[in-house]
Amino acid sequence: MSYDKVEVPESGEPVTVAEEGEDGLEVPENPIIPIIHGDGIGQDVGPAAQKVLSKAAEATGREVNWMRLYAGESARQKYGEDVNLPDETVEAIREHRVAIKGPLTTPVGAGFRSLNVALRQTLDLYANVRPTYYLDGVPSPMKAPEEMDMVTFRENTEDVYAGIEWEQGTEEVEKVRNFVEEEMGFDETMHEGPIGLGLKPISEKGSKRLVREAIDYAIENDRDKVTLVHKGNIMKFTEGQFGDWGMEVADEEYPDDEVFAAPDSLWEEQDEVDIPEDAVMVEERLADAMLQWMQLRTDEFDVLAMPNLNGDYLSDAAGAQIGGLGIAPGANFGDNRCLAEPVHGSAPKRAGQDKANPSALILSGRLLFEYLGWDDTGQLIRDAVEQTISSGTVTYDLARQREDAEKVSTTEYAEAICDNIDDLA
Repeated sequence: MSYDKVEVPESGEPVTVAEEGEDGLEVPENPIIPIIHGDGIGQDVGPAAQKVLSKAAEATGREVNWMRLYAGESARQKYGEDVNLPDETVEAIREHRVAIKGPLTTPVGAGFRSLNVALRQTLDLYANVRPTYYLDGVPSPMKAPEEMDMVTFRENTEDVYAGIEWEQGTEEVEKVRNFVEEEMGFDETMHEGPIGLGLKPISEKGSKRLVREAIDYAIENDRDKVTLVHKGNIMKFTEGQFGDWGMEVADEEYPDDEVFAAPDSLWEEQDEVDIPEDAVMVEERLADAMLQWMQLRTDEFDVLAMPNLNGDYLSDAAGAQIGGLGIAPGANFGDNRCLAEPVHGSAPKRAGQDKANPSALILSGRLLFEYLGWDDTGQLIRDAVEQTISSGTVTYDLARQREDAEKVSTTEYAEAICDNIDDLA
């Protein structure tokens, strides 16, 4: 495909889908990888992460050819004030299969729709995956943050994030209200006066493919347990159905000696259940209870799979336990497709000051590289970031919490990581 305002690198090859009969992607040693620096602090952390990721790839005998794309503020500057997500940005990611992006700003209560959600839905990136692990030297509010080693799988395309809403005071919301009250018989459910309404779709397709991804990940990465997290005791036909469909996947699609679908009573009567020795156990937990178990029994949980909203809450809560979202990586996966992105927001007040922490975006790049099969590059990135932080060379957000820290700029921090890559390679 030809592009209007996007420059395609002269060198490098695209990542492509493997030939028929083979699984996965065909990944060259010099791939073209699209990158969106992002809004706010994206202008600081984007170039810093790009530098570190290039260095790590080079240190392991590879070369990344970056393809700069635009979304949010950069798109409005490049394409016009009414363009937030250009078609060619979406098509470039679609064509090249993998990409990485910084944070994009979404106005609260007004303005345009979330660009992050739009990208996930348009590209059918149905699994938002966030590994949460502790890095030595990061200040944490927990007594034992090193016990956290959890991976959350968040359904990405439906639930309340589907964006099916009607604003109070509109003709549309009154039509929906009348239908719900008069046609469906819920005439005592809603308060009188202005009201906003929304739909919460949770489908069999969306639920099962998300749970399948989580179980496959657990099997491939020697994880012991997958926990389905929902609020099915209250929302029986949406969240409860998510749990039912997820347990069907575990029970019907995998051999019994590979995946064990736990009964509801397992967490109370574990000694009475015979679990195959090497099987991945799949269980269910209620979302509100899970928020406390994550803190009280952190080391008992491994992989979590959940609907969209629960996944947003619980992955952020997990990130807080290891020091905050400033170091929390993430990526969105679809069928032979990956868009890596940090968990944190755009923090516009800190934009352009060369002080923001790029660790989350760098570690999101690690996820992208591992998706490409570059596990050695990914491990090198983690080790170099951890060595930099543990030595006390950190950006302002961590420096203010440590007495022994050397506070450095975003640029200097990235350079320190690159130096450690040289030392470790």
